[in-house]
Amino acid sequence: MRPGDCESTTGRGIVMKIVVLAGGLSPERSVSLSSGAMVAQALRSRGHQTALMDLFFGTEGTDGNKDPFQAPIPEQFKRVSRQAPDLKQVRASRRDASPSAIGPGVLELCRQADVVFLALHGACGEDGRIQAALDLLGVPYTGSGCLSSAIAMDKDLTKRLAAGQVVTPKWQAVTVTEDNLEQLARDTALPAVVKPIDSGSSIGVSIARDRQQLCAALEQSILLGGRTVLEEYISGREIQIAILDGQALPSIEIIPKTGFYDYENKYQPGAAEEVCPAPIPPEWEERIAQAALRVFRAVGLSVYARADFIVTPDGTPYFLEINTLPGMTPTSLVPQEAAAAGIDYPSLCERIIRSSLEARKAGR
Repeated sequence: MRPGDCESTTGRGIVMKIVVLAGGLSPERSVSLSSGAMVAQALRSRGHQTALMDLFFGTEGTDGNKDPFQAPIPEQFKRVSRQAPDLKQVRASRRDASPSAIGPGVLELCRQADVVFLALHGACGEDGRIQAALDLLGVPYTGSGCLSSAIAMDKDLTKRLAAGQVVTPKWQAVTVTEDNLEQLARDTALPAVVKPIDSGSSIGVSIARDRQQLCAALEQSILLGGRTVLEEYISGREIQIAILDGQALPSIEIIPKTGFYDYENKYQPGAAEEVCPAPIPPEWEERIAQAALRVFRAVGLSVYARADFIVTPDGTPYFLEINTLPGMTPTSLVPQEAAAAGIDYPSLCERIIRSSLEARKAGR
């Protein structure tokens, strides 16, 4: 079955059979499960046959006699844990001890769907690999294609493509090891932002203001695989803006109550003030929107994404990164921006699906 073959409708459009993929084996697993639960709930509210599936565990732990398109959505999935999961523990808890990042029954279920809604974040979700697998299966999915997703996941490569289009902080990509840690700590200008080259949700991100903090951040980088971006720290206001269907949504300003916009401040209710539309002059809004669109096009993205900026007091937006599958949790930014534009959550989910189906038909 493919979109257009369904005969029943919701009253708003065609009823589709949709698999929402979430979870996976990523530091952003908890965030992804929350996104997936909210998306699945919204799509069911519109009458779609919707199955929520954990990419890593698959059918393990589910009732084999229960239709996954009728199974209840676990309430605990909607809450984001305060800390990133222990992935070794997650892997060890799967009965299927194969090295596959895709759990049993996942691809079989996806083949039954009209479209797969990717509520995945981080490795195996945003890096283009699951997109490539679904392309080979001939199953349409939401968001950007495999190549542009892979590019956007790499912060260094994204900055290389965007540098001629927008202003970005000075940076260097390094692989941190025990052998070069001290040299990097001596040579890196402070203050500096230390971040994994291919992770999201601010997991592993540190702002180092002195050598001791820098050494600690570099040591953490080794634990996260070593591939790291060392970025010039820019002082300013944190403004993020989403692109949907080639148009910028209203921007949103992030004001953490303590520290910076790290993992906990992102996903714990009340940890940060989020103001949308951002209280900035119209010319700043336009400048940020155009910068986001230039990055979106330079990387070759489609459907939707969210770009992150630091805006200095003179209104210059410094591009930090762009997220191809931004969060859809209760505290996530894209749903807030969409709401400011008059798009409610279920409508946003359906719009992402419609645009993605058009993108897949066009080969994007």
